[in-house]
Amino acid sequence: MKYRNSEGFSHQQTDKVGVLVTNLGTPDAPTKGALKRYLKEFLSDPRVVEVPRLLWWFVLNLVILNFRPARSAAAYKTVWTDRGSPLLFHTRDQADAIRSELQQRWGQSVEVDFAMRYGNPGIDKTVEAMLQRGVRKLLVLPLYPQYCASTTASTFDKLSQYLQSKRWMPELRFVTQYCDDKNYIQALANKIRAHWQEHGRADKLVFSYHGIPQRYLRNGDPYHCQCFKTTRLVAENLGLTQDQYLTSFQSRFGREEWLKPYTDATLKALPAEGVSSVQVVCPGFSADCLETIEEIGVENRDYFLEAGGQRYEYIAALNADDEHIAALVDLINRQMTGWLPVAVEEHRDDLAKKQGASV
Repeated sequence: MKYRNSEGFSHQQTDKVGVLVTNLGTPDAPTKGALKRYLKEFLSDPRVVEVPRLLWWFVLNLVILNFRPARSAAAYKTVWTDRGSPLLFHTRDQADAIRSELQQRWGQSVEVDFAMRYGNPGIDKTVEAMLQRGVRKLLVLPLYPQYCASTTASTFDKLSQYLQSKRWMPELRFVTQYCDDKNYIQALANKIRAHWQEHGRADKLVFSYHGIPQRYLRNGDPYHCQCFKTTRLVAENLGLTQDQYLTSFQSRFGREEWLKPYTDATLKALPAEGVSSVQVVCPGFSADCLETIEEIGVENRDYFLEAGGQRYEYIAALNADDEHIAALVDLINRQMTGWLPVAVEEHRDDLAKKQGASV
């Protein structure tokens, strides 16, 4: 049968609202085999690597997948914990906290779950389980504050591919970005303030975002602009002058030009410019992962100190911090308007109290 319904479907089911939060993904284990499976799925996505498919098939399968998995596995071993991959357990914690907040107010009429674009838990299996539990209205929140075709649109592609097989697809809402959401900006600013209160300020605050090829920007992707917008809004909230902060881009791959300035090159150059201390924050990462813990927390720290820097600090991602969860719940409530009798103003009052207490 080409178009399927969910297992156990009944016309007598009570309709529910579903909230699916998603993130990029992670290998199942810090091993060469697990990394090969994960990287093959990730790097086979035409949204991620926009080059002719036949050429890329040869490069990926004959070169990259024969060398990169072992190196990536070694890096993942340095961040792996008793709970597994940091990105996985932080995203699970975020979904659990969101579920707790929403169900405390709306009971079992709202289902909350999480999925990864690549790896496990997969979007198709997670959404199928939600539909089996009676979800007829589905809100999808990719945890990428800044829109990018390589991440946000790829998530929609995967979801759409799955829904094309369904006989009765749910009513769908999809959040494409929240780079300038005032509560997200406030949560970031307060996270930085809390770090300052404990450690003091550095000479420079570096906002580091994941990079993409420069040609994606030229072809119309708004990611670059939205990253700079987030930086500007947080800096204004903190009252920073332009010489106290900067924006850079990390994690480039391959030989073509990516968004500049590059984070690693920037940190190598700052000591020669008289900057002896830096603090780095990564607003594009909703949860700590390999790219924040190892790349920013270790690799780029070494670059800065080896170049003559004296003090380097990474400011952790928002993860499942109370203020971050409150901001996401407020965003979700606003996006669900009309689906549930959401008392948005009442929730905003609660959010304002939490934010006021954290300043």
